[in-house]
Amino acid sequence: MGRIALTLAMILMPVLSWAINPEPTQPLAPVSKELKKQLIGTPVFIQIFKEERTLELYGKIGNEYRLLDSYRICNFSGGLGPKRRQGDFKSPEGFYNVKLNQLKPDSRFYRAINTGFPNQYDRAKGYDGNYLMIHGDCVSIGCYAMTNASMDEIFTYTNAALRNGQQEIQVNIYPFRMTDSNMQRHKYSTYINFWRELQPGYAYFARYRVPPTVNVTATGQYAVNSTPVISTPDAASKSFLALTQAK
Repeated sequence: MGRIALTLAMILMPVLSWAINPEPTQPLAPVSKELKKQLIGTPVFIQIFKEERTLELYGKIGNEYRLLDSYRICNFSGGLGPKRRQGDFKSPEGFYNVKLNQLKPDSRFYRAINTGFPNQYDRAKGYDGNYLMIHGDCVSIGCYAMTNASMDEIFTYTNAALRNGQQEIQVNIYPFRMTDSNMQRHKYSTYINFWRELQPGYAYFARYRVPPTVNVTATGQYAVNSTPVISTPDAASKSFLALTQAK
């Protein structure tokens, strides 16, 4: 009996480990085009992945965020790693928040969203730089440049969400999808310690489908909440159709 119990434990251990600490996976398929149209005005959330050159736009339905669409990033500069100083041509990585006054509909680069770099974490590290944007025109020196068509959609949803009551939109920017396997692949990078601070934010959203709450500690490190903060469905979206027709 003891040997049987030991054998079962050895078989189940990897399964239990995965259940407790699941490997974050690829996002689910986007919602239908019909539902996507109905979600204009719902709270939104953005994730950016440099290595995959992908921007993901999520909309809130009930108590979770669902993928509205993925957009290819036309251009960004400086490769992987955080932006540290003005003129290094790097595009930022980290956890950012966008308010209504950070939207630039009249940008010379065809609409723009100021990411908010430098944030509290960046300032604590002494990083500097200005006007790091997500914008159109497909041209970038430190920004995330999109096609004009993609930027139209991204701007429409962010603008509607903020004008419909969302106080700020989280924009979480990662070097790549921060799975354990990808972290292992980059373990010798100069930036690995910084990326280990970002990974819990990615894993949290992959598990709960809710953007993480992120703070900066007194020692200047990112700290991510470990349990979800659940709001009521009424606060999630003002679109009754979105809540009732979501599949």
